[in-house]
Amino acid sequence: MKHPVDAHVGKRIRHRRWMVGMTQQQLADRVGIKFQQIQKYETGMNRVSASRLWDIADALEVAISFFFEGLDDARETPRGVEGDMLADKEALELVRSYYTIPEAQRRRLFDLARVLSDAA
Repeated sequence: MKHPVDAHVGKRIRHRRWMVGMTQQQLADRVGIKFQQIQKYETGMNRVSASRLWDIADALEVAISFFFEGLDDARETPRGVEGDMLADKEALELVRSYYTIPEAQRRRLFDLARVLSDAA
């Protein structure tokens, strides 16, 4: 059975990997493991050891604390609200695309999205 912390860390690994545009194979190559192991980490089926998390953080260029951000919020948020967003490839692709837009246009797009969500 998956432990909620392992699932959260796995989602954060997947989230960061997607944000930097890296495949599971590329991350596995950088860390020195098979891509299937990355899959197991990302689903929370396998726990990530401290030393492996260190290597993954280095490969993804984030602090180790990144993988634990939002963990307290996840305990308080009903399942299916925030956590699913990190698992949704479309949402992650949208966020990654959003950050490739120049800042001035990105701000206008953000304002438009806010207006549309308020109207919904």
